[in-house]
Amino acid sequence: MATYLNNLRLKEITTGDEDGTWGTSTNTNLELVTDGFSYGTKAMAADANETFTMPDATADATRGFYLKITSGVSLTGTREITLGPNTVSKVWMIENSTTGGQSITIKQGSGAGVTIPTTQKTMVVTDGLGAGAAVLNANPSGAVGSVTSVGGTGTVNGISLSGTVTSSGNLTLGGALTGVNLTSQVTGVLPTANGGTGSNITTFVDLATNVTGTLPLANGGTGAGNASGARTSLSAAARPIVKGANYAVLVGENVVATAGGITLTLPSGPSAGDTVGIKDGTGAAATTTFTVGRNGANIASSATDLVFDKNFAEITMTYIDGTIGWSV
Repeated sequence: MATYLNNLRLKEITTGDEDGTWGTSTNTNLELVTDGFSYGTKAMAADANETFTMPDATADATRGFYLKITSGVSLTGTREITLGPNTVSKVWMIENSTTGGQSITIKQGSGAGVTIPTTQKTMVVTDGLGAGAAVLNANPSGAVGSVTSVGGTGTVNGISLSGTVTSSGNLTLGGALTGVNLTSQVTGVLPTANGGTGSNITTFVDLATNVTGTLPLANGGTGAGNASGARTSLSAAARPIVKGANYAVLVGENVVATAGGITLTLPSGPSAGDTVGIKDGTGAAATTTFTVGRNGANIASSATDLVFDKNFAEITMTYIDGTIGWSV
């Protein structure tokens, strides 16, 4: 009785059988051997797991070396393709040409399988170990080829890319990136945290022709739109400020006190080099003092307010540091 226990399911004639007809079986076997080096296509009939079994001594696309798997319906998830029988040990190049953009997983038994993303090709080996049979990825670890897309999370080692590289997510490089023209081949914005500017603007604004309005004194401007106005504005800003009640002094101001018993509070959070001016404007400070409040900073290295008691006296205070504070 003939058997079919070989890896291509060829007919093995028992000694003495098929007297006068063995040639037919032998020719069929030779044809099936050539099929083992050929191209074949198998179609999934449904959006479900499916088994493709190599038949005994009969031509079938499953026997081909290159097996293209298609689907008559659009797949909605990853589907398993089981290659049978589970005793066949064989090499296949399998292409996932199914519709629906889903992966397929090639299985043979309860052992490991190989998942092939949509539109991709992978060489696999079935170990043919029966119920526990596994499918192994046979792609050479150092293979050189083309990568059209990479989905999910993973690592690719030793790959050379040419042309346009597009990333819809995070592209992390563990080594040197060479041969890239930053002017013509890179798009997007490099954040300041990564050494960029955080902007893709490469032109500058002409302040003389493209900017209107005035920049206030408080923002470092003159508050005027012409030279004459600037002189007037800056002159006004430099004039002393007369105060007869409590007042919070700003950096750069010169304040003239016209009443006793008031407090002129120094600026909060000063920086080195900040200055203020204080003056007794009535000549009565010796008898009716007023106070310069330190506002948390030292005055001449002392954590006490300054009592102003000199008639018509005028001082300039400059902030030095956290130890000295305001120097008089």
